[in-house]
Amino acid sequence: MHPSARRRLLAAVLCAAATIPAALAQTSPVPAAAGEVLFEHARLIDGTGATAKPDMAVLVRDGAIVSVMSQSEASRVSGAKVVDLSGKTLLPGLISDHSHTGLVSGTQVGSNNYTRENILAALRQYTQYGVLTVMSLGLNKSPLFDQLRREQHAGQNPGADLFGVDQGISAPNGIPPANTFHITDDQIFRPGTPDEARHDVDTMIDEGTDVVKLWVDDFRNDVVGAKGYPKLSPEIYKAAIDEAHRRHVRVAVHIHDLAVAKSVVAAGADILAHGVRDKPVDQALIDAMRAHDTWYIATLDLDEANYVFALHPEWLNNPFLTRGLSPELRAQFADPAWRARTLAAATTPASRYAVSVNQHNLLRLYRAGIKIGFGTDSGAAPTRVPGFAEHRELALTVGAGLTPLQAITLATGHAAALIGLNDRGIIAPGRRADLLIVDGTPDRQILDIDRVAQVWQRGTLVYHAD
Repeated sequence: MHPSARRRLLAAVLCAAATIPAALAQTSPVPAAAGEVLFEHARLIDGTGATAKPDMAVLVRDGAIVSVMSQSEASRVSGAKVVDLSGKTLLPGLISDHSHTGLVSGTQVGSNNYTRENILAALRQYTQYGVLTVMSLGLNKSPLFDQLRREQHAGQNPGADLFGVDQGISAPNGIPPANTFHITDDQIFRPGTPDEARHDVDTMIDEGTDVVKLWVDDFRNDVVGAKGYPKLSPEIYKAAIDEAHRRHVRVAVHIHDLAVAKSVVAAGADILAHGVRDKPVDQALIDAMRAHDTWYIATLDLDEANYVFALHPEWLNNPFLTRGLSPELRAQFADPAWRARTLAAATTPASRYAVSVNQHNLLRLYRAGIKIGFGTDSGAAPTRVPGFAEHRELALTVGAGLTPLQAITLATGHAAALIGLNDRGIIAPGRRADLLIVDGTPDRQILDIDRVAQVWQRGTLVYHAD
């Protein structure tokens, strides 16, 4: 977002957040409506990028934020359930613009994991980490995915709200490779002609997909010098993008290389679903993304997750990680032989390089005013742990050179804007009461965001550390 646009957004939101209902302006106590919750003495990060405000109060009713006020103004509210947040920071629930659901169980990936029970378990796990909205970018199965989306939007099941792509489109015999990921034909389309691509796009849109997903990569750079998979041709991905836009649906594209990023942006891609990881971005890509208003999701944790658990066996002593691990995955991380194989694998130096390039590119694009979202590819592989991955992404984003507050803003207000959600991601009147409460000051020390104390979804407590 350009600095001027960011200032306009911030001014509008702060104006709304400062608006106090007329009743609250009275000097006499105001009785609270039944079911109201008043969060008091909070250190508030509102998701707009504004500096944290001390000793604030937030009034919630019927799952929505009614008002944001100073503590002195809150003293005029009576009868609400009071939650004292002294010493804690209140911020919007985190949002992932790039995750996956129903692909992993334990240490295994495959279509047999695409079950209602498995998906709902992952969505519940996200909430324990304060991630309250996720967009699952492809490899989903209809009609189950469509039904679960409707149910999560309506709050019928515990767990994160769910958006995303139904199947997605890649090249015949291309990525994700069916024999490695054990995916089936109903999870991905592999058109051989532009007309087939247009038909596949129409199928997804008719099923209600939120965006269309394309894979334009050959996996060659996952191991330097490795033989790549067939890649979706320009004539086919251009046809898919054009058809999606004809139907007024945006397109997210899986990329790895700078050259491919340039090509798909020129073809009209709305979202680069991964960071450029083969070489530094250049001014030509920046200019093209500006011209096409293209969003960027770095997914820094994607590559780090390939090796980081082998480097840090001591993390298994941290309940913040282990509560997100299946017994099988915990046993794998604890296995010295697995750690040795992982660190010796040819993919590990390639992944380390990808992380460093990705961080460099994220910082440059951010400083250039490109619109940046937030995502991790969590749930696409066993080591990309739902919820924990999002917290690692925040740490890696700060490691790239953004401030902690800037990183948090990407994961809240910006992430909501990428999906097109104007009802969450920012703490302001009228927004959903999706709230993350942490001990400490995460805008100063990003690792404090791991100190999750409470999570409230739609104004209801869904996780408490005690």
